[in-house]
Amino acid sequence: MYNAALRHVAERTARNVELFRDQFPHIGENGSYRLFPNTTWTNGFWTGLLWLCHKYTGDRLFAEQAQRLLPSFEERLAAGTNIDHDVGFLFILSAKAQWLEQGNEGARALALRAADALADRWRPEGGYIQAWGDKQDAVNGGRIIMDCLLNLPLLYWAAEETGDTRYSAIAEKHAEKSRRFLNRGDDSSYHTFLFDPATGYPIGGTTHQGLHNGSTWSRGQSWGVYGFALSYRYTKQAPFLDTAIRMAKYFIGQLPEDGVAYWDFSADHGSEVPRDSSATAICLCGLLEIMEHLDEQSEDYRLLSDAAARMMGALVRISTMHEPEAQGLLKHGAYHVGANNVPDGYLIFGDYYYAEALMRFGRMSGSYW
Repeated sequence: MYNAALRHVAERTARNVELFRDQFPHIGENGSYRLFPNTTWTNGFWTGLLWLCHKYTGDRLFAEQAQRLLPSFEERLAAGTNIDHDVGFLFILSAKAQWLEQGNEGARALALRAADALADRWRPEGGYIQAWGDKQDAVNGGRIIMDCLLNLPLLYWAAEETGDTRYSAIAEKHAEKSRRFLNRGDDSSYHTFLFDPATGYPIGGTTHQGLHNGSTWSRGQSWGVYGFALSYRYTKQAPFLDTAIRMAKYFIGQLPEDGVAYWDFSADHGSEVPRDSSATAICLCGLLEIMEHLDEQSEDYRLLSDAAARMMGALVRISTMHEPEAQGLLKHGAYHVGANNVPDGYLIFGDYYYAEALMRFGRMSGSYW
């Protein structure tokens, strides 16, 4: 099943290379993706998918397309176009991936400049990386966001590459701040948390895309599962692994019978309630990361292994393997339900994490984080 699914990923992505050309898929419905220039936060997931397909097939089509797109990332960083905490999503899966796959020094240098841009968002008054806006933003100047945990590997990697521990110190401190304030006592999570920008004093948890401030947005929970596991990979600090496991168990416990997460775990459940396949795919990659750090005979390993197999099967079943005209790989992604912005469609990051999970299930190295 997984080999057939990976072949579908590679074949569909090869066709999309010809369709998308120099544009980037972002979100979409009714069989097609909406295409954008290199201006949105999701652009790196397309190049990351290209590199995964190159790794799987060896076909230079994928590498050559990713290489052609890299200058647009360099131009974007130089121009400062929509550069915020998502700089990790953008440059880990473009510049860093190319460095890892090909040893390209220009790609390495670009990834390190991106790490500088992320480190520049460090706010020492509160001890966190500011998610959105500039330093003078009255509200966002004090905002952290669960998604940022997936951007921290850019800093951990930069510290390893350069020997400059400032990068890793920022990443570790931000991960610890997130662990303390984004996680709740029952192992659910806030999407974002606000601090007073001037003093760093905690104000309270909020949401941006969830049902309400006190709900648990499933994609936010999945960012935490994978993000804390990655911080453990780099730091070996036990609280990060413990938090990842606890968040994973919460996520698993909220899954419906078919294994595809509801868009928000606090939303009413039922056939008409949007699902979010991307949340399941991200969490699945997190489970596979956690399992690499556990004893295979442990109870936690067995629980996560069973859940991972169930979730992988669920994603394959809702893939577009048998829909030859579809551009996306994975159905039932929910981008922004509250804004009615693709509540049930394709998400390029869902496609990317689906492919990454398939690669890891197939015992192939499938992570650029």
